[in-house]
Amino acid sequence: MKSRREFIKTGLALGATFSLADLHGLFAADASPGGGAPAIPATNASRSVLIAVRDGSRTAMLDKAIAELGGMERFVKKGQTVVIKPNISFDAPPERGSNTDPELLGHVVTLCFAAGAKSVSFFDHTLDQWQRAYAASGAERVARETGAALVPGNDQSLYREVAIPRGVQLRSARVHSLVLDSDVFINVPVLKHHGGPLMSACMKNLMGVVWDRRFYHRNDLNQCIADFLTFKQPALNILDAYHPMVRNGPHGRSVDDVVEMRTLLASTDIVAIDAAGAKMLGLQPAEVGYVKLAADMKLGTMNLDNVDIRRFKLA
Repeated sequence: MKSRREFIKTGLALGATFSLADLHGLFAADASPGGGAPAIPATNASRSVLIAVRDGSRTAMLDKAIAELGGMERFVKKGQTVVIKPNISFDAPPERGSNTDPELLGHVVTLCFAAGAKSVSFFDHTLDQWQRAYAASGAERVARETGAALVPGNDQSLYREVAIPRGVQLRSARVHSLVLDSDVFINVPVLKHHGGPLMSACMKNLMGVVWDRRFYHRNDLNQCIADFLTFKQPALNILDAYHPMVRNGPHGRSVDDVVEMRTLLASTDIVAIDAAGAKMLGLQPAEVGYVKLAADMKLGTMNLDNVDIRRFKLA
């Protein structure tokens, strides 16, 4: 695993187009530890808000981000059922950056229970064999330690057909029943390179809640990703950017494919958070097809100049 500085020095040798501005552009040049704006009141709806935290542990950065968004109680009320969608699709250990880190996932579960959730479940329609992916990603351990329900994503009987009338290409889909029936939907992907649409982050992660992902690939992948948002959007998006995979995604080959950025992003605006993720990977948001399409469909804000970015540096 390379540090940010090491990666910048060797980026061209890796065939990357990263720059110091791309990696640090979300953070004010004079950011000080603990700095930033006050917590956001729940009634602030004038602009999309993006919390960007860096240089802390995963749990500390999550605590800071959620506190600045108004606390998990803003999203999860006592007695509600919660479904969390991490990226746990690959038979690969956490250090490879293929999956959402289990420490982060476990802390999200803990915060939901602390807010009064009746139950918390999580799942993924995995690309690798699901039992191996759940074990290698650390998801099984998270479920054991937190009391959350780890639910299979490979059972077609758990999916129900829904209409998506506002979709351009995706007009219907079989969606996992947990997404349809739970009171609160929280999205917790990992930021990484993807050989197809260039980036996998919050929007792309939602492919793991539908049964027939092949339809997306046969019928304009980027448009289908954007179309799904016209049917369902998470209440909260938390993007694990602690050590993003910057090449050979989405699976990766080794720890040499990740770079330590020690960052976490959180927002209710799924387009804004993916636009910020794109910048971290050295991309302009409009280069990621589904980000531009979703913005054009007015499903969120792609122009980060129009987003209230609250920046925090913990160390």
